[in-house]
Amino acid sequence: MATPPDVLPAPATLTKPPGPPPDTAPDAAIAGARTVPRRRPGQWVSAAVALLAFAMVVNSLARNKAFQWDVVADWFTATSVLNGLTLTLWLTAVTLGLGFVLGTLLATMRLSANPVLRTLSWIYIWIFRSTPALVQLLLFFNIGALYPTLGLGIPFGPEFLTVRTVNLFGPTLTAVVGLTLLEAAYAAEVVRGGILSVDRGQLEAAAALGLGRWRVLRRIVVPQAMRSIVPTAGNMLIGALKGTSIISVLAVSDLLYSVQLVYLQTYQVIPMLMVATIWYIVITTVLSIGQYYVERYYAKGATREGLPPTPLQRARAAYRRLRATAAAEVTAK
Repeated sequence: MATPPDVLPAPATLTKPPGPPPDTAPDAAIAGARTVPRRRPGQWVSAAVALLAFAMVVNSLARNKAFQWDVVADWFTATSVLNGLTLTLWLTAVTLGLGFVLGTLLATMRLSANPVLRTLSWIYIWIFRSTPALVQLLLFFNIGALYPTLGLGIPFGPEFLTVRTVNLFGPTLTAVVGLTLLEAAYAAEVVRGGILSVDRGQLEAAAALGLGRWRVLRRIVVPQAMRSIVPTAGNMLIGALKGTSIISVLAVSDLLYSVQLVYLQTYQVIPMLMVATIWYIVITTVLSIGQYYVERYYAKGATREGLPPTPLQRARAAYRRLRATAAAEVTAK
């Protein structure tokens, strides 16, 4: 006879036999363990060797009497040296500014759909990048042997204005023209590379939105191209500053030529060269700092994490932490 379901015995529930609780001590020990960085003895050895070499260099500079640091201090702010420094800075600003203006025009020609403009721009860049700067300056300085006169008029016809090149190209103008044409060749490639670094998809998206060419250039192309242009342009600026020393062969009174005039009279060659060296280091350092902040300005929005703090911001943060720690100690007492 079948037993009805309501009188069947309930099934036995499987239960875990009682026992000691699980041992959580190992997990707790792991969680409370202190992380010890991996020891790298090679880094300490290399750092010690580098510091030792740096200390030896500093010691040789400080204790070598041949440098004559007292003479360096006397001539560092001399009027002749400062006049040469002023001319060097002026020449750097003029040649690099005009060079980038001409270089931008050449870069536009290189990117043009016109094959004649592309070819002429390429030939210009090829010639001026292939010849040494000193050779170019000497050719411009002796241009009177090639063209005694320069005229303005109708080709194969009468000339309305004629100028003798001997009276036109002096040492300073030769330096400006020669260095400007040289910097323009390099600036053209810098600008062209910056423009080509902009993604074509963004230009197509701007065209789809109906933005005008000038607005696309100002809002899309230039801000992104500057991220590639600024670092190289900063190196060009520093190179142009140091490259102006080559005009000393034309007897232009720049920084190097000014100190050369002094040591030719006083025979203090090493200290006067150190004066020029220190001034070049000071100006280059200032330009490098300016380049760093210009790069940060154009790098806004390049990464999602944001820009790293500047050295000044790090110093302010460290100062605030020190003040907070000092205030906490005073409160605890």
